[in-house]
Amino acid sequence: MAVTVSLVALFGLILFFLLRSHSLSTGAAFTAAGFGFFLASTGAAAPINNLAQAVVDAIPAL
Repeated sequence: MAVTVSLVALFGLILFFLLRSHSLSTGAAFTAAGFGFFLASTGAAAPINNLAQAVVDAIPAL
């Protein structure tokens, strides 16, 4: 849950700056999609949450 809230905040902040700088590209589309999936918790959110959790769990092992 804490990871999801953190990712929503991170994606929201990145999306805000991308929209503010008028840098609407593929990266902005990915950021907006990630923000939407985490925020809305749709059916596709479970695999995305699992992937994000796996990445977060793998970071200390680096």
